[in-house]
Amino acid sequence: MVIVLDTNALISALWSRRGASFRLLSLVGTGRFDIAISVPLVLEYEGVCDRMLPELRVDAGDLGVVLDYLCAVAIHRPVFFLWRPTLPDPKDDMVLELAVDAGAAVIVTFNKRDFVGTDRFGIRVLTPREYLQEIGERP
Repeated sequence: MVIVLDTNALISALWSRRGASFRLLSLVGTGRFDIAISVPLVLEYEGVCDRMLPELRVDAGDLGVVLDYLCAVAIHRPVFFLWRPTLPDPKDDMVLELAVDAGAAVIVTFNKRDFVGTDRFGIRVLTPREYLQEIGERP
């Protein structure tokens, strides 16, 4: 199964090692699921993580390692189409467009209400905990 990890779920994983987001991040690359990324999404990951670095449980070097690892194991998708605006936030539109292009079944996010309407594309929106429960990996 292919998923797209919204930035807030990545930030949560880097902020605390106790929650579902960290468990989900620790499963990336194990074969339980695949993640899809695009250049704009990686740039957003990087930008938000850099801004929040003082609050995260990683230093700049470790952050670079995490992002490099995600880029190494993820399915890379160039997104050539835009349906904007579909969602209220253009950054969320970017995540939706990636999910559609990658054939992702799920967008994993804490902001489910920001992705209302993704079901018309056949994409479900789940929190990290909900997704872990679905794949039998309770945190």
